[in-house]
Amino acid sequence: MRSNLVLAAGFPLLLVGAAGAADVAEVRRADAMFAPVPVASDEWIVTVRGTVSIAPRFEGSDRFGLFAFPGLGFRRASQPVQFSAPDDGADFAVYRQNGLSIGPVARFRPGRYLNDDARLFGLHDVRWSVEPGVFVEYWATPAIRARAELRHGLRGREGFVADFGVDWVSRLGAFTAAVGPRLRLADAAYHRDYYGVTFAESALSGRFAPYRPGGGINSVGAAASLGYQWNQAWGTTVFAGYRRLMSDAADSPIVRGIGSPNQFEVGASVSYWFRTGL
Repeated sequence: MRSNLVLAAGFPLLLVGAAGAADVAEVRRADAMFAPVPVASDEWIVTVRGTVSIAPRFEGSDRFGLFAFPGLGFRRASQPVQFSAPDDGADFAVYRQNGLSIGPVARFRPGRYLNDDARLFGLHDVRWSVEPGVFVEYWATPAIRARAELRHGLRGREGFVADFGVDWVSRLGAFTAAVGPRLRLADAAYHRDYYGVTFAESALSGRFAPYRPGGGINSVGAAASLGYQWNQAWGTTVFAGYRRLMSDAADSPIVRGIGSPNQFEVGASVSYWFRTGL
């Protein structure tokens, strides 16, 4: 586990170093994110977002379902608009200076239920959860962003999960394109909840061998998005992502028996911004 954590800590830094060596045309632009944050305003910008996606019915599944969920974000009117990837959690920057942002984050985590797949008979349900935590984000250049999130579920026995990512972001007029690698770590409690099989579950299901996974690398992959800003209030984004389950997650009899280590997702979102004096 310790070696996996060292790998995770170095992963984004190595990618940032490699990407930063590339010729980035946008560096010459005076990007507002590197300027000192102005004096706080009494007004806030509220972002309301609706997203639909086609994704695996549950973690490790080989069958797809249609999902729809809302999103909500806040920032002070004095703070500059920054790129946000579709797979980012909902966050609020408590500290933002010189390209570095730190603050709380939360993400909704879908569950796993027998209704998702009758082949899950005998396994415990994994209840949906809200995962609060903290995020750290750093813009090495106006086009290279590194981000890390550490979260923990509030319901049931969910453990810690950490997401790392680096994005190359390109802006051309009203369009914003982004692409970059992803890495996810999870502790033993998280893996046992989603990928483990107890002796009782094995006997009841008659399909899955007992399995007690440990913590470590959960998956590696990539994400891409293309956004368009229609005006100062409305924007749309299309996105796609791929995750390859690794290590103890990929070795689960659930994934090997009725699922797949290859996890794909495509979707689209619509966002609306408005000012308010909260």
